[in-house]
Amino acid sequence: MTKGGMESVEVFTSEGKGRGLKAQKEFLPGDVIFAEPAYAAVVFDSLTHVICHTCFKRQERLHRCGQCKFAYYCDRTCQRAAWLNHKNECSAIKKHGKAPTENIRLAARIMWKIEREGSGLAEGCLVSIDDLQNHVDSFSEEEKKELRADMESFLEFWPPQSQQFGMQFISHIFGVINCNGFTLSDQRGLQAVGVGIFPNLCQANHDCWPNCTVIFNNGKIELRALSKISPGDELTVSYVDFLNVSEERRKQLKKQYYFDCTCEHCKKQIKDDLMLAAKAGESKPSAETVKEVVQFSKDTLEKINKARMEGLYHEVVKLCRECLKKQEPVLGDTNIYLLRILSIASEVLSYLQMFEEAADYAKRMVDGYLKIYHPNNAQLGMAVMRAGVTHWHAGLIEAGHGLICKAYAILLITHGPSHPITKDLEVMRVQTEMELRMFQQNEFMYYKMREAALKNQKIQVMPEPSNETSPSLFHKKE
Repeated sequence: MTKGGMESVEVFTSEGKGRGLKAQKEFLPGDVIFAEPAYAAVVFDSLTHVICHTCFKRQERLHRCGQCKFAYYCDRTCQRAAWLNHKNECSAIKKHGKAPTENIRLAARIMWKIEREGSGLAEGCLVSIDDLQNHVDSFSEEEKKELRADMESFLEFWPPQSQQFGMQFISHIFGVINCNGFTLSDQRGLQAVGVGIFPNLCQANHDCWPNCTVIFNNGKIELRALSKISPGDELTVSYVDFLNVSEERRKQLKKQYYFDCTCEHCKKQIKDDLMLAAKAGESKPSAETVKEVVQFSKDTLEKINKARMEGLYHEVVKLCRECLKKQEPVLGDTNIYLLRILSIASEVLSYLQMFEEAADYAKRMVDGYLKIYHPNNAQLGMAVMRAGVTHWHAGLIEAGHGLICKAYAILLITHGPSHPITKDLEVMRVQTEMELRMFQQNEFMYYKMREAALKNQKIQVMPEPSNETSPSLFHKKE
């Protein structure tokens, strides 16, 4: 079945998984299989005044809707483009006296669209909203309690003059949001800023080692090929970060998406040995020592999260150094607990402008990641980019340029050449290439010029570390 721009894929029944998406033609790494606008989308409650409600870009100064005083836009163009979706919301917020939570706003936007267009197949959609999975029957008691609270809030907000929907349908919509809401990121792809429903994307099944990735780019999501895909192959995406042992990934998938993962990597526990590796060699640590260090690492990560929440970055560095001292003689280079500490240490030290130490940790982190992640993984690309920038700031121009080139090659496939982050990276690649040439011609002069440039220009401060590694694929209400 194909419809409006979706000719290259079809919906089929995937054995043991329900519906899935299948390729209708061959795709190569980096190809866009389809781009899909949101059926409905909203900005997160905490960011409503700093993110445009139409294009989801972060802007310094936004224009506020003069009517409801709630919605913000880049400019008149974004405001006009939003009016069809914002019109009912605008008057409902004015009547209600305040804006409800993001879940209620998203459910309302979906139902206003159904009121306008009906609940059948929307333009360009392979399935209707009615046919999306809601998994309400699988909800825990706590989730059912939240669902009832959301439905009560929705009924208080929903205007009496709008089409009235039955309780079962309202609960279906909230169930769909709960398990199919897709995380929208800002223009640079670094922060989760909203949630949307994309009916076609919802049909793509999970695989821990997928052949596709999903990127939010210029107001649409793009499903992009990560490897060569032949006609008839199932198109898969990963709902969770691969950097976890198979048992943990399966637990997470069961809890959040209500299914048992049967992918090859989970069944055969591929790469689990690398992620739990102990130090090899003559002085191999005992199983008991490894267990102790892993527990120490888990406890330290909890302390680190607390210190990060409070912005105590020097405390974070101290905790990382103490943990690394215990980990280094015991854990292997690809052990996920070592890699997590290296990642945090490199990010926070870069922010504190302690670039040399940060670069050392970033290099070790990337070396470990390269052995674990799929070579065309978006999170790997972002980590390699961060490591490249850190090396560049540390004055290690050869390693910095090499890492930036490696990151650029990955992001060309995962994000594509038009994505803002790829464009930023291309500028860095050209700049570091120029500096590298200068360095190779005359090392002494290169360092002299670098020193002078740093005196005249405040070194670019790295973004403040966030507690999110990178936006996860599907938005799950915690």
